[in-house]
Amino acid sequence: MWAKTIGKQLGNPERSVLGWLVSKLLINHNQVLEESAVQLSGIHPGDTVLELGHGPGLGLQAAAKLLSSPLGHVIGVDYSEYMHQMAGERLKGLVSSGKVTLHLSDVAAMPITDNTVDKVFHCNCYYFWPNLRKATTEIHRVMKPGGLMVTTLRLSSLALASSRGILAAEKWNPHTYMSALTDAGFIDVTMDDQRSRNVHFQVIYATAAQE
Repeated sequence: MWAKTIGKQLGNPERSVLGWLVSKLLINHNQVLEESAVQLSGIHPGDTVLELGHGPGLGLQAAAKLLSSPLGHVIGVDYSEYMHQMAGERLKGLVSSGKVTLHLSDVAAMPITDNTVDKVFHCNCYYFWPNLRKATTEIHRVMKPGGLMVTTLRLSSLALASSRGILAAEKWNPHTYMSALTDAGFIDVTMDDQRSRNVHFQVIYATAAQE
């Protein structure tokens, strides 16, 4: 029972004691993955950048620092109202200036115009999406042809969470996710190993196909 409760909170943290603890875990556990996802995305100063499942807002904050052009814009999407509010508070000034836009939304139905996003990144979240195929199709829809998406994850941590019943095995398998990306129209879908600040993790790359 406790494992399913923790898994639910990891996927959609609520404003509660457990949700607060999960938010602290996300900040401490995901910081290297968030910053690495931003770095590996190859963000240019005038890009439109989207983070999926932005959580407390660490990745959004890191991406915004790279967008020195007035045209540069960061969009964040998360379906946790608690995380949406937490990121909004963290990035209050950037939201007020229009540099950052936050949407309380499911990844499978984003209020974003077709073919407008240059770079997409996310960290430890695809296995929480209710419908993987709808989500990957929606991501491809909003991306510009040739745009890059970067996903960071720690397979060792996911395997441990699965063994304890927190995550379903069929949900976190990266090859299931990579197959869904290919079916949605992404090309050059690959995965490799990376290390940063003594943290070993994996990176999945995918490029939106040219129309």
